This record gives sequence, structure tokens and C-alpha cells, in this order.
Amino acid sequence: MSAKKQLYEGKAKIVYATDDPEILLTYFKDDATAFNAQKRGQIVGKGEINCIISSHLFQMLAHQGIPNHFIDCPVPNQMRVWALRIIPLEVVVRNIAAGSLCQQTGLALGTVLKQPLVEFYYKNDALGDPLLTRDRLLLLELATPEQLEDLQKLALQINHHLSDFFRQCGITLVDFKLEFGINHQQQLLLGDEISPDTCRLWDNTETDPNQRVLDKDRFRRDLGQVEQAYQQVLERVLSLTGSR
Repeated sequence: MSAKKQLYEGKAKIVYATDDPEILLTYFKDDATAFNAQKRGQIVGKGEINCIISSHLFQMLAHQGIPNHFIDCPVPNQMRVWALRIIPLEVVVRNIAAGSLCQQTGLALGTVLKQPLVEFYYKNDALGDPLLTRDRLLLLELATPEQLEDLQKLALQINHHLSDFFRQCGITLVDFKLEFGINHQQQLLLGDEISPDTCRLWDNTETDPNQRVLDKDRFRRDLGQVEQAYQQVLERVLSLTGSR
């Protein structure tokens, strides 16, 4: 099954149609962006690393009963996925205070939250992907009340499984972003990717607040050794899943 027409190009991926209308081919790019694409660059090998990590995490989650769009990886930086009508929301789950949560609330970096926090952001670059209240989200008709309930429940389940998985890798899952969509059978599926681009990951063996960072914050904050951090996450994921 070969790629055909390009359907969409985002900051990190290009999506192509295939000869099956229900299946898409996603190409993972090495391009890196931050601060709503105000900062741009490249992370060598990022596309392949993120694709492989995502494929393993999607398969792990499917085994745990979390439906998602992953089919397979024909080559290391390409993923075949089920076509979805994406819900225009970024679902963010936070376990530890970092990033915008600290900036907007005054919580100290590294504050462990008493319970996971689930937030909804409007996927709209022109508006800067704003944080939405439930009432605003319903006002804009971005999702139904039933879908919101399902998104909240799925996000917390995914957080439980991912946190446990990364803990076994010696990594703390600080927070992460999820995207969901509706397939041709009107089922709600997890989509997009799960990688150091979309997760904050801290190395449990490091106490230094800069050295412990294993995610895109190394790029955002000019910490250096970005490729090495991504590679380290990949190696730990492959070690735990028994793949080489």
C-alpha cells in the first residue's frame, strides 16, 4: 500500500492518503518547533525516534484496552494509521507542575499534584491554542458532553498506563498531550503521537533540574544534547519492550 496525495502538513508530521480511504500514512519529520512555532529548528533523527517510540506505546496501550489509530510502521519514520476525524482539542494530563501550569498559577516547578489534572486546549494556531473551560468548549461545539466525559476517562486511563510504563523505564511522566478522533465506525480513538515531543519526561537517575530533562524542553530552553535525550528515551523504551 503506497502513499498517494498529501492531505496535511503540520509542524512535526505529513499525512498522506493511501489507496484505502480508511488508512492514512503519516511521515514523521525531523523539524522541531516551540512556542506556537515562533522557535524553529531540527532535531536530527527525531522523526524516526518519535515514530518508533509512538508505535511501541500505541501497541502497549492497545494491549491495555485503549483503542487507537496505530496499524503498523512500514519504515522507521512512517506509520500507517486509521483515518480519523480529529476532535479539535488537545487533551493535556499533568502529574507534576511544569511549563504553563507554573506560569499561570505560581506553583513551583516540580510540585507533585495531589491528583492528575486534565485540561482541554483549543487546537487553533491563530488563537494560540487557548485553555478552555468546559462551558466555552461546549459553547464552541468542539465536542459533545458525552465525548468530554469519554475524553476525561480515557485520558486518566492512558495516564495510568503510561506513568507505569515510564516508571519501569526509570522515567517520570510529568505531563503530556493527547489528541483523539472519530473513525468511520463512529468510534472514539486515540490519535496523533506519544513521544518526547508531546510528553515531559524526567530521568529518575538525575537530580539536576536541567540534566534530568529527556524531552522537547531541551530544545525549548536551549539545554543542548537534544538528540541524545531523545535517543535515551528510545533505548529505554526498546529495552523494556524487548525490541532492538
